[in-house]
Amino acid sequence: MYGIIHMRCRKEKKFVEFQFKEKYDVKDLVAIVRILRSPEGCPWDKVQTHQTIRQDFIEEVYEAVEAIDEENTEHLKEELGDVLLQVVFHSVLEEEKGNFSLDDTADDVCKKMILRHPHVFGNVQADTPEEVLENWDKIKMKSKEQKSVTETMESVSKALPALMRGQKLHKKAERGGLCTKSAESIIDSISEQLASLKESLSENQECSEKIGDILFEMTGLAKALDTESEKSLYNACDRFIERFEKLEKNVGKAGIKIQNVSPDVVRILWENEK
Repeated sequence: MYGIIHMRCRKEKKFVEFQFKEKYDVKDLVAIVRILRSPEGCPWDKVQTHQTIRQDFIEEVYEAVEAIDEENTEHLKEELGDVLLQVVFHSVLEEEKGNFSLDDTADDVCKKMILRHPHVFGNVQADTPEEVLENWDKIKMKSKEQKSVTETMESVSKALPALMRGQKLHKKAERGGLCTKSAESIIDSISEQLASLKESLSENQECSEKIGDILFEMTGLAKALDTESEKSLYNACDRFIERFEKLEKNVGKAGIKIQNVSPDVVRILWENEK
């Protein structure tokens, strides 16, 4: 049952060699992706590029994060498999170009982990997580040939969610010597910016930049309060859905769809759900 199977490709009348197994490993996954990308493979898989599956990569990572938040072991195993597929797929794309393979990717990250953990693989002393992070940043700057704090800030991925990126930039700036403001002073600054935003609204001015400044200050506030701004907003979104669900159910008890209720009434009911 688990011997080598020759599968016929209908259109081109060629055979693909593949060995079915009771249990597969990462090497098998690489082999599967190579088959799917081959001329006898899948019409969809063999035309994909880094760009066409870029969004899939992002979505798979977020689904893995959701499984972590759910503390669901089986779901996490499944989603990590989907993330691994993306890693393998992108590596095979580069392998086809003769640039690097999955083994080269593993080699790079192994060397990086050894280099950045001299307190484990070398003679450096680091007894606390804070000392480890301090060493990590120094080694990272040296290995990436970053000569300024600005370069370390520019290295923060622009593809990150903006709240996450903002908070990382605050951390980089603090490590670069920028004095950290207290939570109270940040709140005062936000209050001033909100007042300025309100004034801009009354004058029909463009407010996008001011909203951005306020959101960026909020990431600094989250850092000052030792919390994650991205996670805070994530939880707020869940609470918003739960509150709206309660509102919709209460309206539905009267046999009415919430879409048929006037906005003013919905607003009043919404405030009562607090």
